[in-house]
Amino acid sequence: MGSGIAQALATPGYEIHLCDVAEEALNKGFAGIEKSLSRFVKAKHLTEKEAEEVRSRITGFTDMETALREVDLVVEAAPENMELKKQIFHDLDRFTRPDAILATNTSELSVTAIASATTRPERVVGMHWFNPPPVMRLVEIVRGTDTSQETIEMIMQVSEQAGKETVVVKDVQGFVTSRAISAHMLECMRILEEGVASAEDIDKAVRLGLNYPMGPFELADYVGLDTMLFASDGMVEAYGDRFRAPQTLRKLVEAGHLGRKTGKGFYDYTKKPETVSAKK
Repeated sequence: MGSGIAQALATPGYEIHLCDVAEEALNKGFAGIEKSLSRFVKAKHLTEKEAEEVRSRITGFTDMETALREVDLVVEAAPENMELKKQIFHDLDRFTRPDAILATNTSELSVTAIASATTRPERVVGMHWFNPPPVMRLVEIVRGTDTSQETIEMIMQVSEQAGKETVVVKDVQGFVTSRAISAHMLECMRILEEGVASAEDIDKAVRLGLNYPMGPFELADYVGLDTMLFASDGMVEAYGDRFRAPQTLRKLVEAGHLGRKTGKGFYDYTKKPETVSAKK
């Protein structure tokens, strides 16, 4: 997500510092940007010159303190773990100017709780992007308890300059989009467990019958099953058993089958495309 957000914000002209924990992870992010830009050029959404200009605006860093000097806006895109995000925001608060806005790309965690790790909760905001960020049109802006209207308006402006539409939502578990899609995807997993249909046929039914661009199992593998489980467990605390993860999801995560990023999830991506099939 971080590399996709970097590309989306570099496209309208922002200078971007892309920071990751290690050179290997950073290189992977740049490879993803290169692949995405190539698709944009092939589809004639960008010229080669425009794509090169986007590339030139993104500089990589592995040292957070160096990357954050003099920036106006930080968008954090770490895994959905509250303690991890609080630690990151504690560091962001130390390394950035006092007037910098600190945004979290969390899909379901409390922005107010994340902001509590800083000395500037009025300048902390949820900026929930959707995958892949250069393509998806929505940014869900989450107002924490202390988030100022000025901060909300600035994130709206940045999002719109990146060609996105925005909605502003309250800081409740799952917000709007994650709460709605989690309920849908978890129920589809229960349908699979009940033997009503295969993963392939459930995906096909949802794509063709409901006009979704991806089926629930395709989407789960794309997002990451560990991310799905984090979101499910968080929403159980807020809303009860209707968001409890089915055993199928939990067991896949326990086995390390997290979707596309590990090669296996509900589908096996290590096989040839024409023979990819759902895990039993």
